[in-house]
Amino acid sequence: MSQFTLLFASILGGLAVIFGAFGAHSLKKLLNEDQLKSFETAVKYQLYHAIVLLVIGFNLSLETSLEKYMVYSFIIGILLFSFSIYGLVISSANNKKLKFLGPITPLGGLFLVCGWILLCFSILNL
Repeated sequence: MSQFTLLFASILGGLAVIFGAFGAHSLKKLLNEDQLKSFETAVKYQLYHAIVLLVIGFNLSLETSLEKYMVYSFIIGILLFSFSIYGLVISSANNKKLKFLGPITPLGGLFLVCGWILLCFSILNL
């Protein structure tokens, strides 16, 4: 499970850097200020939580079901939260806003919060 966690952390962290550069250089010309801020928020949350996954992968055994659910919560949360914002921002810049992505963003945020709560419980159980 640690290798799985570290693999996802490295992939999501690398993608955050790529998306951040893409947003700063390529999308800057296409997006308005609010859209660019939303895109940057998605990149920040993705990178922050990729770092959390790295720390978890290196420091916890990840053998209990609680710890596994924590990792899955962070990964699902990143994918739903950040990637739905990427989709919303890019689609709205093309005047084809994918409105179905709107409700997915808070669901991703809920998974991120669940990951933090499960991390807290995992620490208390140590």
